[in-house]
Amino acid sequence: MLSLPDDLRGAFKDPMGPVYTDTERLLADAGDPIVAVGDVVTYHLRVAGRDPDVAVIDGKTKREAVGAEIAAVLDGGNRRIEVDNPPATLSTAMLEALAEALADPDPVVIHVTGEEDLATVPALLVAPEGASVVYGQPNEGMVLVDVTAASKREARELLGKLDGDTAAALSALGVE
Repeated sequence: MLSLPDDLRGAFKDPMGPVYTDTERLLADAGDPIVAVGDVVTYHLRVAGRDPDVAVIDGKTKREAVGAEIAAVLDGGNRRIEVDNPPATLSTAMLEALAEALADPDPVVIHVTGEEDLATVPALLVAPEGASVVYGQPNEGMVLVDVTAASKREARELLGKLDGDTAAALSALGVE
């Protein structure tokens, strides 16, 4: 397991890509596959007619339970992987679930007990170049991160700054 040290919390506050408030524009700019991290992001993509290839949700937004309308849209028929991932961490189960979900040709929902906030970083590492990772920026909109060699390098650097066994985390993701 990796954990976020207090002195690194600021590094995760700035968006890693452009922020969108219009889902249609975001989808026009997104690659394929799409990994959505967050309940509200997943909701907006689904309402716009695009089920994310991988959705990482925890039933919360801004630490509060999502409303009934969002919960109803998130309760889809996709294959679901249940994982425990405590706040400010990346558990082995989360990392393995990301790799498993991206390998599945059908849409998969990773339902997290705990918190999914840090999942963007390993999602960038395991997703293929050309994919997009979308996550919520509180009170601003949705951040679109294109998976490129550069974004993978940045994600690897961030992962390496977390406390814990980075080599084991990369192994759980199936990346070198």
